[in-house]
Amino acid sequence: MSITHFESYIYRRSKGFTLIEVMIVVALIAILSMIAVPSYKDYVLRGQVAEGTAGLQMLQADMERHYQNYRTYAKSGSVETPCATNPKAGQFSLSCTETPTASAYTLQAVGRGLTYTVNQENVRTTTSTVSGWPTCATGWALKKGQSC
Repeated sequence: MSITHFESYIYRRSKGFTLIEVMIVVALIAILSMIAVPSYKDYVLRGQVAEGTAGLQMLQADMERHYQNYRTYAKSGSVETPCATNPKAGQFSLSCTETPTASAYTLQAVGRGLTYTVNQENVRTTTSTVSGWPTCATGWALKKGQSC
């Protein structure tokens, strides 16, 4: 082996990444994912909550139409109330909490660990078991950390 060949072998730059470079990139990805994943999960849950509460409002409108047609929230002859069909709104199941009477009903949306209710007087409540989400006796909690 000649000296010029040996020198070119020594001074030849190796290609690829060093172990330190790869470890730094992995650490950065881990740090970013620790921040991004919980935020993304919260974002998805807020979207599902919007579907559930919108479905609850549509069911409430259906109950009011039923009242306008039959002058009762209860079953009228062979015509069932709209909540008797147990509709779904995204990840939420919609239903009446009890059998509607002639002048009263309470609807609920249950899903993803959250329960939203509304009655004929448009009184809204939130029952929550999801970490960080509040319970609220006077409205619907639509995001984490919201106050009533």
